[in-house]
Amino acid sequence: MSKTQTIIDGLEEKSTKYPDLYTKDGLEEELDRYSREAVQNIKFSLIIKPAIISFIALIISYFLDVSSVPFLGNVTINIAKFMFPAWQPVGEISPYSFWWLPVIVYALFVFLAFLAYNNLKLEIVRTPVSETIDRIMSSYTSIIDSLSTALPLIGAAILLISIRLGEEVFLGLSVPFEVKALIVLALGKLFEPVLDQLGVEFQNIVNHVKDIKDRYFSRIQLENSKNILRQTQSAPNGKVPEIKVEDLENYKTLLDHTNQLSQQIYKNFSSINYLLEKINNTQNISAEKIEQMKSLADSITKASTSLSDEKTVMALKSLESIVVKK
Repeated sequence: MSKTQTIIDGLEEKSTKYPDLYTKDGLEEELDRYSREAVQNIKFSLIIKPAIISFIALIISYFLDVSSVPFLGNVTINIAKFMFPAWQPVGEISPYSFWWLPVIVYALFVFLAFLAYNNLKLEIVRTPVSETIDRIMSSYTSIIDSLSTALPLIGAAILLISIRLGEEVFLGLSVPFEVKALIVLALGKLFEPVLDQLGVEFQNIVNHVKDIKDRYFSRIQLENSKNILRQTQSAPNGKVPEIKVEDLENYKTLLDHTNQLSQQIYKNFSSINYLLEKINNTQNISAEKIEQMKSLADSITKASTSLSDEKTVMALKSLESIVVKK
């Protein structure tokens, strides 16, 4: 039985025994306990496997040097003499030794990975979501990438400056520094799987927490649906009220009328709003004009009222008969 299934079964057992106490807060407490235990089980030693390639590159970089290195001496010249026995070194320039630069930068990469590990352990317990992992991984990956990219660019600038300063500065300082800076760039790219592995391990915890929530609430929803179905089946005489086709058609017609009425109300309000805007935007409306408009409205009202008068109607009919006879 999987860890997720065990937790879900435990949650269901507790929710059955203590239905009033074991609610969503209890679920969050259980998931918080699971997250803490899972985070504690992740050890920093997991970076050893993905770091093997970058560590091998670090060892190889110890032999790629134009100057002498501790314990091995002038490795590059010895390799050149071995490959080309007739070759002789040109000049007597003794370049600076930067064998320590990749070692220090690699140690810094490991330290940044340790900081990312501790940060993930702290944040995943607080907020076990994928966005937290992405944010932390992105920040530390950017630091490593920026550092590994900046050194070769600085070395290139020094290289260009030293061309004017002469062969001694060019071969003695710029070239050995640029060689090690390019090695640092390669180490930075090869070290990225270490952070990726950290992200994967903590992402598994987030996925398990999400899976537990989904499966637990799915079961709760299924149980609720079953309870509703049982209550429905236990109706009087064991019969479930039927819904007629006519009721559905009437309901649909009512919805259509409601929709049309809503559209008409919306049009009316739009027209009123448009009219009010026109009135508000209209200038030079004096009190005299408003009184004239009021008088005109009263006259129209009186005229319409008089048209409904019986004598007026009879007079209009008489007038019509006279015109028709003509």
